[in-house]
Amino acid sequence: MSSGTDELTPNQEVILDEWESTPMRRPYISKVVVDICTGGGDSLNKAATILENITGQSPAQSRAKQTVREFGIRRKEAIAVRVTLRHERANDFLRRALEAKEKTLLIRNWDESGNFAFGIGEHIDIPDVKYDPDLGIQGMNITVCVERPGYRVKKRRRRNARIPYRHRITPEESMVFIKEKFGIEILEKERERTYLF
Repeated sequence: MSSGTDELTPNQEVILDEWESTPMRRPYISKVVVDICTGGGDSLNKAATILENITGQSPAQSRAKQTVREFGIRRKEAIAVRVTLRHERANDFLRRALEAKEKTLLIRNWDESGNFAFGIGEHIDIPDVKYDPDLGIQGMNITVCVERPGYRVKKRRRRNARIPYRHRITPEESMVFIKEKFGIEILEKERERTYLF
């Protein structure tokens, strides 16, 4: 997955063939977490309104774990809002968010567990989102959790168990899945941009 070409490497073709023969190996989007950190105050209420308008869900607040005097943040003070999306709502929002990124992500966006995250500098870059001068412009972080069927065994309350190593998702498998599902391009580094003055 070192370039943005549509050609599949032999290893990626093996991954797709395995998913065809064994559907339980095919990953899926478990959840999408969208958060906006403002540091509290009136901007936090505006961020909550923006998040609710974009996702259709009421956001929850995140509170500071410690006091940071340099930024005027007190312990247990609400400093961010977040929403957790699942099922079709998660897929629909992620599709729109990737449009804001021009359907391009970097390899470094992925972690070793196959999950990935990226940021959007201005929420109005998301399709069908209009600018409201009363709310201003906010950036946001988007974290995507990719799982495989059977991951429930590590979350259930009774008789929970570890996921076998062979059943865990590799970053490459996650990239193949996201590329196949959303038609994105995955690059090693950002493209150089040319500016006209």
